[in-house]
Amino acid sequence: MISIKNLSKIYQSKQNEVTAVDNMNLTINKGEIYGVIGFSGAGKSTFVRLLNRLEEPTEGQIVMNEKDITKLKSRSLRQERQKIGMIFQHFNLLWSRTVFENIAFPLEIAGVPKDERKAKVSELIELVGLAGRENYYPSQLSGGQKQRVGIARALANDPKVLLCDEATSALDPQTTDDILDLLVSINERLGLTIILITHEMHVIKKVCHRVAVMEGGKVIEQGEVLDVFMRPKEKTTRRFVQQVMGTEQEEDPISTYVKAYKTGKVAKLHFVGDTANQPIISQIAKKFNLDINILQGNITQTKDGTYGSLYVHIDGDEEQINQAIQFVSETSVEVEVNGDA
Repeated sequence: MISIKNLSKIYQSKQNEVTAVDNMNLTINKGEIYGVIGFSGAGKSTFVRLLNRLEEPTEGQIVMNEKDITKLKSRSLRQERQKIGMIFQHFNLLWSRTVFENIAFPLEIAGVPKDERKAKVSELIELVGLAGRENYYPSQLSGGQKQRVGIARALANDPKVLLCDEATSALDPQTTDDILDLLVSINERLGLTIILITHEMHVIKKVCHRVAVMEGGKVIEQGEVLDVFMRPKEKTTRRFVQQVMGTEQEEDPISTYVKAYKTGKVAKLHFVGDTANQPIISQIAKKFNLDINILQGNITQTKDGTYGSLYVHIDGDEEQINQAIQFVSETSVEVEVNGDA
């Protein structure tokens, strides 16, 4: 488990001071893929650099592998850093070294004997899907292949934690999905704790178990990914969710629909997991004498299940409307009516 308590980073200058990370508190479970998302300037990259003390915290505590990283001196810190792998947005490869030599580099620094290095690097090349490209140079690789080299290099010292700082931002959508699939495979096979820093909600929904949303250096919202998708509390979180769901409104559109219809009721139906496959609208239409107008709908897949929402206007006899809403409420579909849950 990784425990982060009251973590802050303040940059000082002659004119002013900038708080990049502001009193952050997080708990990240062993073996999970934890996402940290925010727009540019939110403090994400500073946070991830604090985790391995590439940046020195102004105050706070980071307990990782049962050790307080913030209190370690240089030799102990070097030893602990070997248990923390890191991959970067722009790969940070050594351009004069081959794929094999890039992956071997941290093992050389650690003083691993040559035969052990060779065996380890060969194993990692297979793991990340680069067999046959051992002697290629970075200039001969695609973006996705370069990132696979970066991932293999980060795994060379058998870390317990893998930090990913915008690791897919420079990649096209298909390559992004391939790299995310690789990270999930590594997480499951090696039991690694992975912390993903990103500004893309697609990345969060595809691979993360839990997520923290950052803004202005603070964590403004956190929780299970599915819960955050279903019930985003903050404006920034809603913007991220709406990016993935294909909507543009900054606010939930239910209030707009309520104003547009003078009769009946507007309902927002939340579908989770297997409920997304229920023919609930068809069931209502057969059971009740009502007019049902579908206003808007969307569905997406997260790591922990399917989530979708459907906005409908239900018109007709008030008692029948209430009975229909009660009928839906008694299923596993959640209902909000006229903006009230």
